[in-house]
Amino acid sequence: MSGLLIAAPSSGAGKTTVTLGLLRALRRRGVAVAPGKAGPDYIDPAFHAAASGTPCLNFDPWAMRPELISANSALHRFGDRILVIEAMMGLFDGAADGKGTAADLATQLGLSVVLVVDASRMSQSVAPLVSGFAGFRADVRVAGVILNKVGSERHEAMLRQALEAIRMPVVAVIGGDKALTLPERHLGLVQAGEHATLENFIDHAADAVSEECNFEFLLRIARQGLNRPSAANIDRLMPIGARIAVARDVAFSFSYEHMLLGWRRRGADISFFSPLADEVPAANADAIYLPGGYPELHAGRLSQAQSFRAGMLDAAARGIRIYGECGGYMVLGDGLIDAQGSRHEMLGLLPVVTSYAERRRHLGYRRVTPLDGAFFARTMTAHEFHYSTVVSEGEGKRLFAAQDALGTDLGAVGLRRGQVAGSYMHLIDLARAAA
Repeated sequence: MSGLLIAAPSSGAGKTTVTLGLLRALRRRGVAVAPGKAGPDYIDPAFHAAASGTPCLNFDPWAMRPELISANSALHRFGDRILVIEAMMGLFDGAADGKGTAADLATQLGLSVVLVVDASRMSQSVAPLVSGFAGFRADVRVAGVILNKVGSERHEAMLRQALEAIRMPVVAVIGGDKALTLPERHLGLVQAGEHATLENFIDHAADAVSEECNFEFLLRIARQGLNRPSAANIDRLMPIGARIAVARDVAFSFSYEHMLLGWRRRGADISFFSPLADEVPAANADAIYLPGGYPELHAGRLSQAQSFRAGMLDAAARGIRIYGECGGYMVLGDGLIDAQGSRHEMLGLLPVVTSYAERRRHLGYRRVTPLDGAFFARTMTAHEFHYSTVVSEGEGKRLFAAQDALGTDLGAVGLRRGQVAGSYMHLIDLARAAA
């Protein structure tokens, strides 16, 4: 395995910008790279794909079975590509039960770790910080450091001297630059597809990373990974149909690449349509998938998309299987109340009204078991992250029995009416068999 895990002591150190810069800089040098994102993030992978020119897969050590992580790595390293995975949160931060850290992922795949340190408010203290992370677990190899937000040549000299004392190599040095900050909103970064100047930003990040980067050393430690057995042909989430129409635009962009890939590997044909462009699902589709996204930011346009509405209602009337996750679930409902308190009529296929005006954060891993009548067959892992709330529900059957990462019973969630179903849960993988 050739690859690196780009991690940090905590969120906010600049991992995403550094990873984008590295992916683009390596690509410029003719190095074949494959991007990855640790954890359940569904926004960052689009940035990674733009920087590398290759689709980005998730690697989630809590929600994914080891065999799926291995299969994803096997698919990605085809053609001797170097796998560059951006970690989530801090290197040793995991789920509520403490499991599923980026460090666990590095160990599982045998990857060297490059630690990104925000050095803007420290000098010699960088040494005990890095030393602590490097020595915390014997099975995790921190092979080098990228110093981010360095203020001056004198500041850099102090940082380098401190790291020399603990024999920690400096891979790259990046200066403080406000232009290297990506805008954010309530669920994370503003989406890649909404950046008119994204290519310029990535090129600027690549220039910043390349200015003082030891690429020879970086490639050497990337190729020092441990061999791990892997196989691409594994049991995966069953596709919801043979011909699946998937909504895809800036309102419906939170679909996991590994899930769509898995559906294709199980023989499903996948097409895409844009509700925001008032498109309809493919006429020959026997299933429709509305993934999550930001429908609350486009509720007015969605409510006025008459062709989309007619196509969805026609599909439901014909008994076509329809499944919505998070934002897709909200659009399947009767109405969506935006941040200003205005109600917008949605598809009315499920008896639920949701509101972004009444905000409350819901966040965490989930384990969901299909209830009787649901068109899923096995217990699955999932992730929930939204600020909207349910303000009213009508009659309908529940979709899943849910637990959080600690095993706490969350009760029955989601709704189902015939072949139409949805919930706030973003499905990730089949759950591991009980020990």
